[in-house]
Amino acid sequence: MKSGMSRSTMNQSTMNKSTIKRSIIAVLIAAVLAAGIMACGSNSENANAGTQAEAGTQASADTQAESEARQPEQENNGTNQTNSDTMKKVARDGADMQTEDKSMPTRIPMEGGTKINLYFGDTLITGVLNDSVTAQALIEKLPMTQHMSRYSHDFCGVTEDLPYHEDEVHYGWLNGDIDYAINAPYFTILFEDEDASEQYGDQVNIGVITSPLSDIAALEGSYDVRIELAE
Repeated sequence: MKSGMSRSTMNQSTMNKSTIKRSIIAVLIAAVLAAGIMACGSNSENANAGTQAEAGTQASADTQAESEARQPEQENNGTNQTNSDTMKKVARDGADMQTEDKSMPTRIPMEGGTKINLYFGDTLITGVLNDSVTAQALIEKLPMTQHMSRYSHDFCGVTEDLPYHEDEVHYGWLNGDIDYAINAPYFTILFEDEDASEQYGDQVNIGVITSPLSDIAALEGSYDVRIELAE
């Protein structure tokens, strides 16, 4: 009788350990999936990846990892914002902006900045990079090919780690901004929704496109974008 009770107890213990193990694995899988969606802009309802992308471009394995915008700032448990929230740095701080022509990027390109061409298949998007340490590190890598996919308010893709200064990290963007998002990291071109963008952090502005916003907003799908210095 004692022997039977011992075996039963042992079997129950083994089952409990197995259940705990499966629970831990499930939690780890959920954590990995959650981490993977804290990235680029949420998928556009009208996006039809691959159907209008230039022939020869392919959806990369990291496209799913780019399925959400930069992680929104968490709410402060329903209370008023703290002083640190109120004083947070945002994209418009210190920016030279134009607001008269909504069809063009909001940020005025840096005078004397580095002009670049970005080729989305047959579509040329022009831009200007600034003198930040991040932009300069990117310039040293040109020409380069960057895989990017269309989301609700941007084109975005996982890129290589680039240096940056902490005091240049900010919340939000201005329409037309070329940003480096430090939380993945991502190379991203943001073409709309600037008014609702300040909930998103971890942005470093490295430049701005100089093409009409509609030129890039009209593109769909995924591209292997060729980035070159403009002559």
